[in-house]
Amino acid sequence: MTVSPIRPVPPAASTAAPSGSLSEDGPSVWPASAVERSRGRLFVGGVALDELAERHGTPLYVLDEDEVRRRCRAYREAFPGAEVHYAAKAFLCRALARWVEEEGLGLDVCSAGELELAVTTGFPPERILLHGNAKSPEDLRAALRLGVGRIVIDSPAEIARIAAAVGPGAQQKVMLRVTPGIGAGGHAKIRTGSDDQKFGLSLRDGHAQHALARILDQPRLRLTGLHCHLGSQITDVKPYLVAVRRLVGLIARTRDAHGVVLTELDLGGGHGIAYRPGDPALDPAVLARRVRAELAESCAGAGLPVPRLIVEPGRAVVGPAGIAVYRVLAVKTTPERVFVAVDGGMSDNPRPALYGVRYAPRLVGRHSTAAPMRATVVGRHCEAGDVLTEDAPLPSDVRPGDLLALPAAGAYHLSMASTYNLVGRPPVVAVRAGTSRVLVRRETLDDLRARDVGL
Repeated sequence: MTVSPIRPVPPAASTAAPSGSLSEDGPSVWPASAVERSRGRLFVGGVALDELAERHGTPLYVLDEDEVRRRCRAYREAFPGAEVHYAAKAFLCRALARWVEEEGLGLDVCSAGELELAVTTGFPPERILLHGNAKSPEDLRAALRLGVGRIVIDSPAEIARIAAAVGPGAQQKVMLRVTPGIGAGGHAKIRTGSDDQKFGLSLRDGHAQHALARILDQPRLRLTGLHCHLGSQITDVKPYLVAVRRLVGLIARTRDAHGVVLTELDLGGGHGIAYRPGDPALDPAVLARRVRAELAESCAGAGLPVPRLIVEPGRAVVGPAGIAVYRVLAVKTTPERVFVAVDGGMSDNPRPALYGVRYAPRLVGRHSTAAPMRATVVGRHCEAGDVLTEDAPLPSDVRPGDLLALPAAGAYHLSMASTYNLVGRPPVVAVRAGTSRVLVRRETLDDLRARDVGL
């Protein structure tokens, strides 16, 4: 499949060159601000990617601030009256925490590190939710010390541990993570709602009901509701509707057994985005409409008041706002295919190796009239599995020194990055209204050497 033609749009004020919208490549693949102008130059947030590459080097991550904010607002508009928590594990830095807070979202964190960064940036701790299947003592101490809004209990051992850590006369709001027995997600390794995996407590075997009774017996814990997370990269609404029905059933059984009506229901996140043109994506407005209808119907049938809804989008907020920019180092032709090697790879984006994800790279910084070819874009690391994408349509004259941009690169790249082969992690540069600024600087060899103290 060839790259879709560019639709002409009026030129930006800063240039008289013709420009083109990238919306035909898929509105959720590139940020809304992305336009191609003359000589193949791609602008995001009014800034040319090739200029950013020259100024900051490559690999480079570019984050469109307006796109992040636009997606935050889209969730708030889709879920009025609900709580929307940004899932920090997708990507977190101080600036992003501030954008999310300013747009009215809460925060979902998984560690003391994410929590401390957010709170020291000024994020209100009462709007933060901590979860994780194996919280460390440090995680729990930080949560209680900083006053997080809720802690999601994931295992029976946490019940007494949290209760014992809460001070005399105090009370901590908690939720219980339930495994509703639903398998959903883009890959087996990111499906977390099915039975027989490490997250949550199962509805099927009675562990969830037993944990609820234990929590309710702890005077220092205040159980506000149920939590579930079905998986990641889910593009179908139906699994969420099944989860609503099953969790409302548990809320009803809790009322009947203990006389307590839980007031909150957290459906987690996992909302899928498009990584390549034509990929499906989950529409938050459609999700909200159908979930609300199902929740109202299920609660009416059980004679329950409708609980406050909580959702936790991460990838769907920051993923399409990010672009990875690489420089081509080598082009190699074999009898089977053409390899295009770039100066990044699995150290800054392990997702292709972990989950088999593929992207839609685009040549930027120069215009090519060469016929398209099918290329395998690979990274620089000493692994045969260091493949960013296969069967990518690129110009047949792609050569060392060229720049390639990968859209939908904002989530689970740098948050999962490593220093494999002692390659430092790339910087993150924000763009907005024709300006740019560094959010996270490049990790240098000096940084890597500084941690090695054992000589």
